[in-house]
Amino acid sequence: MTTDNSELIIWSRTLLCGIKIIDDQHKGLVILINNMFHHVTGNPAQEHIYFSNVIHELIKYVKIHFATEEKIMLATKFAGFAQHKKEHNQFILTVMEKIDDYNLRNQTNLSTVTKFLKDWVLSHIAIMDKQYFEYLRMTASRKANGVLSITRADVA
Repeated sequence: MTTDNSELIIWSRTLLCGIKIIDDQHKGLVILINNMFHHVTGNPAQEHIYFSNVIHELIKYVKIHFATEEKIMLATKFAGFAQHKKEHNQFILTVMEKIDDYNLRNQTNLSTVTKFLKDWVLSHIAIMDKQYFEYLRMTASRKANGVLSITRADVA
């Protein structure tokens, strides 16, 4: 594991959408990617063992997160749903290719995978997710404490 306390992705307010479930899932994804980054040791055998264990967790997490986003987009009738879903599907296909490359040890290592995840997550949140964040802000209800939430009344 890396010995310094640096993070590959620094969570900041710019990544917030204001919808708690989405923000919590994005934070969880950032934590998972940072954890992967901290397991980059330069020891291929050690990294491969770690990767074999964590990749299933990552895939499960991403599927749950994408399903959550897509459910909210459908419920709120977000016009960009089809394109967003296409981006999610392309990401999953690319991750599967990276897994195959990693398992076959074809020019891919844990560092390469974590950097790919970082770049994709940050650009996806900054570009694709921001589109529906703005839409959700207009659609969502604001609770007394100021937190936005999507309720049945918002999507009826």
